[in-house]
This record gives sequence, structure tokens and C-alpha cells, in this order.
Amino acid sequence: MTGSLQTQIAERLTQVRQTLPDSVKLIAVTKQVSVEALRAAYAAGVRDFGESRIQETADKQAQLTDLPDITWHLIGHLQSNKAAKALELFQWIHSVDSLKLAQRLNQIAADLPQKPTLCLQVKVLSDPTKYGWTIPELLNDLPALDQCTDLNTVGLMAIPPYGLESSETLAVFTRTRDLAAQIRQDGATIKHLKMQELSMGMSDDYLLAVEAGATMIRLGRTLFGDRP
Repeated sequence: MTGSLQTQIAERLTQVRQTLPDSVKLIAVTKQVSVEALRAAYAAGVRDFGESRIQETADKQAQLTDLPDITWHLIGHLQSNKAAKALELFQWIHSVDSLKLAQRLNQIAADLPQKPTLCLQVKVLSDPTKYGWTIPELLNDLPALDQCTDLNTVGLMAIPPYGLESSETLAVFTRTRDLAAQIRQDGATIKHLKMQELSMGMSDDYLLAVEAGATMIRLGRTLFGDRP
């Protein structure tokens, strides 16, 4: 990577950080981004990286063994048959989108020394292009999810449908925040699920997500430019 590109990524990170409260974790989304660009973000202080594909992540990790303090976040759809490999590669899984997947992860995690940390992906608005629970589906599945005690379930992930007005996008994030609060208040029946984290906001809408209470944002293009 050229020095100028290293400088460019560092400058972009500085600009973004100036807009974020200290309470918001920035996850650099590096899918289809070179290892050199990832190293530049690391040099600028990033330690949380988001990937969507199992094999791409494994290939990158093999080239980054000298950076052991990276935390890897899976932000893409995970098939149940790849759950075991995902738990090898990622400390966080943001995109747990079905009871079946959660139960499969729980089954595998029973034999692991540390519980994997995850978020539940919800669809506040109908969107055929996205995975995840609708609100009624999630509320229905909460008791079964609460039985997955080998998972450290800490919050919700949301991706608004494409093409919304800013006010509509903000409403999606606000409804997700309110849903997490609703689940937290149900302490009489929900014992193990925690709802402190809100993984919301990408390059086009992260400021709206922060306004609504996001604790984690996932930025790719804003940091690395358009992918090839």
C-alpha cells in the first residue's frame, strides 16, 4: 500500500471519529478490502474488523498472525452448516437471523472454552432482500432463544431497507432501540438475553444510527472507498 493511501485511510478515520461519541464502537468493514488496507486501518488504531465471508476471513487471518489483538466480527449471513467454522474465526457474530441458527451455535458453543458473543438480526420493516426476524417472530422466539445459555447474546442488529428517506431510516433505528428496551424490561421471563448493544448504521446512515442510540457502527466505503 502506498503511503498516500495509508494517509488517506487515517484521515478518513479521524474525520469519522470526530463525529462519534466515545461510547460508539467503530467496526471497519473489510470484505473485498485488501490486507494492506486492513493493516493501514490497524495502524490508525482500529482493532475491530467486520467480514461477511468465511473463506475470505480465513485467508486474511492467515496473513495477519502478527496482529493478534484484532477482534473479528461476522456481519454477513451465516449458514448453519458453516456455524462451527464461524465460531473458530469470529469473536462476534452480528447476523444471527433465525432460531435454528442460534440453536446450532449454542450446540457447538457448549464445547468451547468461551461463549461466543452475538446479536440478533431483526427486520423492523418488511424487506425480502434481508435476513432476520420480524418483530412478532422475534418476540415469539425469545423464550427459546433465552434457553441458548452457551451463547452471550448481547443485543440487536438492524439494516434498514434500501431507498428510505432519512426520517424513515431514523424510525427503523429508533424502533430497534425501543425493541431492545422492551426485551430488557421483560426480566421476569427473559433471564439470559442481554440487550445492551445496538449494531446499527453503515456508511450512508451511521449518523442517524448514532442519533438513535447505536453502540456499534459498521463502516466500509466511508473508510476504504468504493470496492473494486
